[in-house]
Parts: sequence; C-alpha cells; structure tokens
Amino acid sequence: MDIAGFSAKLNEWLANAALPIWRDKGFDASSGGFVETVDMTGEPTRANRRSRVQPRQVYCFAEAGRRGWPGDWKSIASGGIAYFDRIYLQPSGFYGALADADGKLIDASFDLYNQAFALLSFAYLAQVFPQRKAEMIERSNTLLQKLEAHCKHPSAGFEEDNPPRLPLCSNPHMHLFEACLASEEVDGFDKVAWTNLADEIAALCMEHFIDRETGALREFFDHDWSPMPGDKGRIVEPGHQFEWAWLLLRWGERRGNADALVKARRLFEIGEQYGIAQPRDVAVMTLLDDFSVADPIARLWPQTEWLKAAIRFAALTQGEERERYLRSSVRAATALTRFLDTPVKGLWRDKQKADGSFVEEPAPASSFYHILCAIYEVDDCLKRL
Repeated sequence: MDIAGFSAKLNEWLANAALPIWRDKGFDASSGGFVETVDMTGEPTRANRRSRVQPRQVYCFAEAGRRGWPGDWKSIASGGIAYFDRIYLQPSGFYGALADADGKLIDASFDLYNQAFALLSFAYLAQVFPQRKAEMIERSNTLLQKLEAHCKHPSAGFEEDNPPRLPLCSNPHMHLFEACLASEEVDGFDKVAWTNLADEIAALCMEHFIDRETGALREFFDHDWSPMPGDKGRIVEPGHQFEWAWLLLRWGERRGNADALVKARRLFEIGEQYGIAQPRDVAVMTLLDDFSVADPIARLWPQTEWLKAAIRFAALTQGEERERYLRSSVRAATALTRFLDTPVKGLWRDKQKADGSFVEEPAPASSFYHILCAIYEVDDCLKRL
C-alpha cells in the first residue's frame, strides 16, 4: 500500500471508529471528564486520571471538529475543558497532576508538561469556539506569565519547578514548543510572546538538547543544561528524535532557518537507523547515547512521530530524497496500523514486546493525541505533495 492508501484507511478508522468510541466511551458524561483508559471490550475503566489527558482529548475533538468531523465534538471539547478546570486548576493558576475516577484530586503537584498541554488546548479552543476566543487569549497570556514568574530558568527555558529540582527535562519543552507554534498562528494571540518563546526553545534544543558530536537529542540535564551525569544523561528516545525533528522542520520552515532543517534531518536519521528494531520494523522506546538499545519495548506513540516526521520531510524534499522519505512513511504507517488492530475497532494497543506480542491491557486515552495528529499531518503533507 502507498502512503495515500494508508491515509484513506487511517482517516476512515478515525472518523468512523476511533472518534465515535472515544466520544461515547472515553468521555464520562456523568462527570464531564475524559477517562484514562478504555478496555479491549470497549468499556471505560475506573483508572486514575492524569491531568494531561484532559487537554489532550480536548485538542483531539476540537481539531476533529475544525477539520469537519460531523460527530458531536462541541459538547465534548467544552465539557472536557470545564472538567479540567474544575478538578485540576489550583489557586496558583497551575494545573495539578492526578485525580481519581470520581474527580477527587490526589496529586496537586506542578508539572511543566501538564501546563504545556493546557496551553495547546487553549489555542485550539480559540479557533473552534469564536465566542470564547477572548477568554482563551486571556487564559493563554495569564498561564504563560505565571510560568515565567514561577520557573523560568536563568539562562533559557524552564526549571522543573520552584524551588528547582533535577534533572531538567527536554520533554516538557518539546510540548511547550508545540504549544508556541500553535499559539503564534492563532489570530489575536500574543504573537510576539509566543514567537519569542518558540525561538528560545528552538535555540535551547539546538545548542543543548542535541549533542554536538552525535546530533542525538538527550532527555535529562543538569542545571547548566549539560547532560545529567550517569546513565540518566545518556538516554536517547527514538520517538523524541522523530518528534523534535517534526517540530524543528515546522519552525525552521517558518523562520527560514537552515540549521534547524540540518539538525532535524540528523535526528530523523538517528531515529530511523538505530531506533527501528528488526525484524519487527517498529520504533523502540529507549537507546543510550552510543545508540545501543536500552529498552526494546515498542510503544504506539513513537510510530506516530516517525510517520509525522517522515511525511513532512517528504513534503519538503524532491526526487530520490522524497521517495526515500515516502518509503519511510509507509514503514511507519505499517507499524502504526499493527497497534490499531484490536478486537473492538477504534481502540489501540500501547506496548509491543521484543518477541512481537502485545501487552494485554486497556487502551490509554493519552495516545489519541499522537494518532490523530499523525493522521492529519499525513493529510496536510499529501496535499502539499
């Protein structure tokens, strides 16, 4: 199957199976919030609910609505953000981390990662609910200002909390970068603030997150943004090589920054050359900085990031290089569809073991953001092609 064939198949799965089941079973109408997991019979579980799942699912339904999905996305997107505010929003203005299935907050701690997804959801809600745009602009500005007051790092980026704690992490910055790229494009948002922060995070990534010798992106850092000592500082995740490559391509194209495109190409190369396990042909979870495999488990989300990066590279290149990226995107789509082969259509597997078998467990709602974004990215890039 070529990538256009995969695109048609994935869009059909999304519109007719995934969005309906996650709307009906993945949204708890009694509380107004999104569930954490749906089991393989298609029923919601009573697992504790991470706060990040709420704005991620809000994004999914807002973006599906923006792109013309005819199902009931409006009540779900607005219900989800109301639940997120009601259950997780703290007097500090930040969102806590974890609640139980009954909506009782059990971990109010600060995590930059969760705030980044709040910001992403505001950018999408502003686009699909014009009557709430002014509110979303205000919320976006306020949360950004609070973050800068609470945990701005003295040189660049953000601390993990206040008081500071180690290790510093590239991952929350990645999602903050994504929120910046979304927010700077929304009419009425503070373009200067979001553009400046996007540029700062891009520079931090290219100067510190990415190793100068190998071109690989690390996960964990000391306070001066040097790699964390010991094994922690050696961790390299193939999924994040692809995800940062995709973000740097978007930023680099917008800014006309050739260095970002060069670094993105190297990140993709590392992910593809060292992070894809054979004969399974799936992106694994973790490497070390010598590119040896540290964790051979393959999770669903790195397959989506492989697909997003490959198809965007295809859209930005020509000739044989484009063909190579198109072949890579077909491999990534093939890997992804294996995770979507479930007893009830519209769900997914999360973890594939080294022997190729899948872990029997409920489908995590948190993966939907990755899948939906990948499907729409393929649509957009195929239009460009």
